[in-house]
Amino acid sequence: MSDWTWGRPCAALRPYVDGYTGYRMAGFPPGLHQGLPGRYLTLVISFAAPIDIVRMPDPAQSPAAVPMGVGGLHAGPATIAHDGDQAGVDVALSPLGARHVFGMPAGALASTVVDLTELLGPGVAHLPERLAAMTMWAERFALLDRVLADALVDTPPAAPEVTRAWNRLVATGGRIPIDGLAREVGWSRRHLAQRFRSELGLSPKTAGRVLRFERSVRLLRGTPGPRDLAAVAYACGYHDQPHLNRDWRELAGRSPTEWLTEELPNIQDDPPAVRQA
Repeated sequence: MSDWTWGRPCAALRPYVDGYTGYRMAGFPPGLHQGLPGRYLTLVISFAAPIDIVRMPDPAQSPAAVPMGVGGLHAGPATIAHDGDQAGVDVALSPLGARHVFGMPAGALASTVVDLTELLGPGVAHLPERLAAMTMWAERFALLDRVLADALVDTPPAAPEVTRAWNRLVATGGRIPIDGLAREVGWSRRHLAQRFRSELGLSPKTAGRVLRFERSVRLLRGTPGPRDLAAVAYACGYHDQPHLNRDWRELAGRSPTEWLTEELPNIQDDPPAVRQA
């Protein structure tokens, strides 16, 4: 059984949060799930067992089990163990919104996962239980609206050059050359890389790779039957299928074919996820 519901945040949060995805899955075999890189920060609140991260995106960091996981942009998979039953809410949070929701740039969270209480304080410690006790997704999303809106910090936004560079990368699916991107924002490539990484946690070049990869994930999810990997590679800006496979090995820890085989039950039941919008 799987149940998915999508909701929009309140007006105050829309500059920073694209949406909520509520999910409930039961009856699946225990196993491992890969948390893949993408354009959003990770913010997942579990109603069931804590989120058991057995391998961080940065393998040098220790595993952790958290009821509410918050993580920055990353260029490697997070491996999550589950018992077959999962329930919670996934919040699609823009990395440019981290300053306003958490009071820090997304770069401070890069490639790691921490508990939400470390960022918003002990007042949110019982949020999973409060959400689980509700019976309607609309009620849960309204509670998240209140909690996140109350957390908003009046702080200066990211530098406009960084904001423009990020938005251009997103708009082009990571296909804009970095030299051209630097010229557009009026900075040297080196200065752009330094400021972009400090703010967002990845270099512009790596962010472009993540965005191309994310598009390939979306195309693979949305294609029924056999997948034409060469066509996916071309559509996402890869030189060829081997280039696609190499990036998948680095960013997902497996080839597209292996990922489809391992994740197929979840993919078949997945909603039009906010994360791949």
